[in-house]
Amino acid sequence: MTTTFRLALSVLVVAAGLTAAVPSRADGVISPDAVYADVQKTFGGVPGFVKMRPKSTLAGLWQQEKDLELSDKTALPPKTKALISLAVAAQIPCEYCIWADTQTARQLGASDEEIGEAVAMAGLTRNWSTLFNGLQVDFAQFKKDLGGQ
Repeated sequence: MTTTFRLALSVLVVAAGLTAAVPSRADGVISPDAVYADVQKTFGGVPGFVKMRPKSTLAGLWQQEKDLELSDKTALPPKTKALISLAVAAQIPCEYCIWADTQTARQLGASDEEIGEAVAMAGLTRNWSTLFNGLQVDFAQFKKDLGGQ
């Protein structure tokens, strides 16, 4: 395969999005071979890490990938989803995801400023969470302080 899996995903999102379901067997179960064939058809290859997943998880994971991350028919636009994924990846941290999500966000039109802001928001949220939890801020008081009930 000449492109990475997520780079291919972003191209797909921009080009058309995916909505078709993976064909299932007569008993309604989607076989791993059908998933591999759909991934192959979509990207021109099946990445090694996809083949490493337990076969029992493939159909559900692939359908979720298609319905959420790859779809341009969700509540969030693809660029926003890529920026959220990058921000979460920076907090986990996952170097694979950080690299791939940065590439995807850029391909979907995110500027360096948007990428930096997404990562900074993740850090800011983490900072406040650390303070709230470490200082054992009372949650009921917190909600009152912010005008909530």
